Amino acid sequence: MSGMKVLVVGSGGREHALAIGLSKSDSVSSVHCAPGNAGTSMVATNHDVPASEIEGIVNLAVDLGVSLVVVGPEAPLVNGLSDRLRQESIPTFGPHSEGALLEGSKTHAKTVMQSLGIPTGRFESIDEIDSIEARMESFEPPWVIKRDVLAGGKGVTVTSSRKEAYEALRNGIETDGFVLMEEHLSGEEASVLVIMDESGYVMLPASQDHKRVGNNDEGPNTGGMGAYAPAPVATPSVLARTREEIVEPMHHHLRNSNIPYRGCLYVGLMIDENGAPSVVEFNVRLGDPEAQVTIPLFQTDLGLVLLAASEGKLSDVEVEFQKVHAATVVLASEGYPGNVISERVIEGWDATIEEGKVLGFVHLAGAKRNDSGELISTGGRVLSATGIAPSLVEALEISYQIIEGINLEGSHYREDIGFRALPCTKFS
Repeated sequence: MSGMKVLVVGSGGREHALAIGLSKSDSVSSVHCAPGNAGTSMVATNHDVPASEIEGIVNLAVDLGVSLVVVGPEAPLVNGLSDRLRQESIPTFGPHSEGALLEGSKTHAKTVMQSLGIPTGRFESIDEIDSIEARMESFEPPWVIKRDVLAGGKGVTVTSSRKEAYEALRNGIETDGFVLMEEHLSGEEASVLVIMDESGYVMLPASQDHKRVGNNDEGPNTGGMGAYAPAPVATPSVLARTREEIVEPMHHHLRNSNIPYRGCLYVGLMIDENGAPSVVEFNVRLGDPEAQVTIPLFQTDLGLVLLAASEGKLSDVEVEFQKVHAATVVLASEGYPGNVISERVIEGWDATIEEGKVLGFVHLAGAKRNDSGELISTGGRVLSATGIAPSLVEALEISYQIIEGINLEGSHYREDIGFRALPCTKFS
């Protein structure tokens, strides 16, 4: 087969990881990104079409004559991008809008899980401010409050402070009309990304994200400050239970929907002290930064895998992964996850390490070139330093070696990525 022309939709570190993976695929002749970022421009052709412009993306895909569209972020999926692309007979990796409701509506996701008997925490929907106090009494602290909207990973409040919980509930009701309160699940979190279509599914090596902004999981939630894979907490026993109790019933449900699910189902797990997995949340796309540490693990041609899933033929492809470890550490702008200070010059970002089986490089996210050709910050999460190595210790050492050489005024990063897997190790 001649090489495919692939369009990647999105502009973050996840999309840079996808562009790198696809550019290395023998099945792919060229990669295009809309809108992309400074990183994707080095391995693909960027097009100035925002991911939110559904018709603009569709027109671009048609004009380019692409063989495959890979949708990175969740919002275009919820808003029907895959639906429109498939109307044009363009194979698309990313579920239709009905399937995307698993992320677009937490109420919907919880209802589906309850109907299928999938282990998850109980929840209540609260829509009256006057009832907040009474409803809080029915849950043990810490209280988990979630907005039922797409909030970029930052619409969740977990707190043992009654005052803070009350304010989060009240603000959610005032902003959205209602808010969810969920049972707090204790244990250790992990993420399992599952590529699926109606023919089958493939579970990617489990990863672990670090959502809190500060060391020791302190401070507010973020979109993710770093990750590593495979995550040791996801033991063979845990993965077997995840497959049997969560992935299998979800796959059965989704393959029998009106329109089959074709894309990635992100399973956010909480694993308790007995190794029992429960679902914290579903997302309908590759995670960020989880993509940065799972895509490099593919041994099978990434383009072929994503195309097969988009055409409902995933079961025809044998997917294998390299026996290596990957880690990534996010560098964030001053003020993140609050009010971010941007437009600052980034130095040292282009360092790479390649020593046998050890690789180190940067995934760019919130960064662009200014008129002088300098790389400057444009968002909260600016980049992530990624290491790939035979061991997790080596992968993390490489990540930190690279990130310590990067200069961005006011920036910050966590110094303890991987601390749950390597509690006695400090890398910075």
